[in-house]
Amino acid sequence: MTYQAPIGEMYFTLNHIAGMKGALDAGLLGDLSGDLVAAILEEAGRFATDQIAPLNASADRAGSLLVDGVVSTAPGWKELYAAWIKGGWNAVTGPEDFDGQGLPIMVAAAVVDLWNQGSMAFAIGPTLTMGAVEALDKHATKELKDIWLNKLVTGEWMGTMNLTEPQAGSDLNAIRSKAVPKGDGTYRITGQKIFITYGDHDLTDNIVHLVLARLPDAPAGTRGISLFLAPKYLLNEDGSIGEPNDVRCVGLEHKLGIHASATCTMSFGDDGGAIGWLIGEENKGLQCMFTMMNNARLMVGLQGVGVAERATQQAMSYARDRRQGRGADSKDKSVMDPILVHPDVRRSLLTMKGLTRASRSICYACAHAIDMARNMEGDDAHHWQERAGLLTPVAKAFSTDCGFDVASMGVQIHGGMGYIEETGAAQHLRDARIAQIYEGTNGIQAIDLVMRKLPQSDGNCVRAYLSELKGIVHTLPDDHEDYAVIADRTLEALSDLEAATEWLLECHKSGDRGEVLAGATPYLRLFGLAAGLAYLAKGASIAPKIQDENAVKYRIQARFFAENCAPECASLLEVVTDGAATLCGESANIDHVLWEV
Repeated sequence: MTYQAPIGEMYFTLNHIAGMKGALDAGLLGDLSGDLVAAILEEAGRFATDQIAPLNASADRAGSLLVDGVVSTAPGWKELYAAWIKGGWNAVTGPEDFDGQGLPIMVAAAVVDLWNQGSMAFAIGPTLTMGAVEALDKHATKELKDIWLNKLVTGEWMGTMNLTEPQAGSDLNAIRSKAVPKGDGTYRITGQKIFITYGDHDLTDNIVHLVLARLPDAPAGTRGISLFLAPKYLLNEDGSIGEPNDVRCVGLEHKLGIHASATCTMSFGDDGGAIGWLIGEENKGLQCMFTMMNNARLMVGLQGVGVAERATQQAMSYARDRRQGRGADSKDKSVMDPILVHPDVRRSLLTMKGLTRASRSICYACAHAIDMARNMEGDDAHHWQERAGLLTPVAKAFSTDCGFDVASMGVQIHGGMGYIEETGAAQHLRDARIAQIYEGTNGIQAIDLVMRKLPQSDGNCVRAYLSELKGIVHTLPDDHEDYAVIADRTLEALSDLEAATEWLLECHKSGDRGEVLAGATPYLRLFGLAAGLAYLAKGASIAPKIQDENAVKYRIQARFFAENCAPECASLLEVVTDGAATLCGESANIDHVLWEV
């Protein structure tokens, strides 16, 4: 199957749905121009298509290996990463003072989308390095920045995020790793971290670990967590690579997917303590780490978008070529038709395409909000900060759920061949599954949305967003019946979302915490579907006005989504408002079901 980066659709989504064109026209993105963005996407698309994508399957089969304490990556991976560095891709959003390009998050979102279309297993490593750069740039001392930041920005070194421990998964209160100050500005770090992406590898000659640990006198819980920088290798006075630090990979996980990404168990301090340096203030490490994690959650959402795009393209190609059965309107009964003619296959393919475009729009809109918050001041900046906060859990969870659902439909379209590894459809499904788990499980994202993000500004943040989405409906043309259907169904979906939102906000006021938590996951799904439909409607509205060659396609896809995907919103509203009774109601007695063997 031939993969081709969908640059035209991505550029349209960035400019006309997410809001880049308006930001460029208003001069909010410096001297960046639309032509430059287009050129960046074209070149990134070529890199994803010609260099990353061809290695995806072979690297999946080979995986990473740990032999005698040394981790080696899949054949071709090291050369691919070297080409990545040479192309300057790691420096896209890095600070210009350290050889970064300082480009907007919207541009980063688009290129990360492309890297994940090429290979999720490759893209996740550089994505974490970009996050480490942001955390250091915002919180490290000038001395630490001067030593470490430049080579992280260029990608000559890679960065990691060390949070999870065997006894502490999503609950960081349970972290036990220790950091003891030595009086010379350094700390000795001891402890074990698990599930560390690219914790060790042969792509770079040093790896910069960001590690959460506790000081000896730290308060209990998350209030007592600090963040440290602990490299694989220490540096000599001239900045060259020196002695190994007391940190090593002691195991590689054998995973369901992303086999070419080394997922490591890391041990710090087996020989007295790994040398580390404090990032930010003591006991304020979680705030520093969340600088890295918040944007990382958006980037994981884009993993869902990328793998959905790849699975959709492959399924489309297979459905055009695979012949089986005859269509209802087949003229020649002597030959079998491509399965693309069968309504069930067509429904699946259009659903895959719609979910991919909807989740891409939400992710790009989230990136736009981050950029606006960074480039504005006062109340305007606060507005966009809240908008970014609102959209981040939706971008992460809805998009990765879509990625898995789309990949699953892709396997189904391949039939029995989808279950056979050689077609590649199964790899997309296996790879997609992790994105729903790491960087905060999707259930945690739903909790974040309903418990923290909805109450922002007494609910006025989400109300303003819903009002903005409703305004899209009034921009739709009236020269085709499709637009009337799109308008009606979009208003229905947004009305369901609005009703669920007000119900949850009222539960907050009355202190019904259980009701809010019980409705969290269906609410996030409802949010994604309704917002996604509104963005598809926006695309259908704008495309004919700018004489986009895909205008008819966008209109048809929006109508399909409105009639075949958005009706789920009504049932999700019912689950949000009525679903708590059997989960946490006093008369539910659900423990009789859950605790019995």
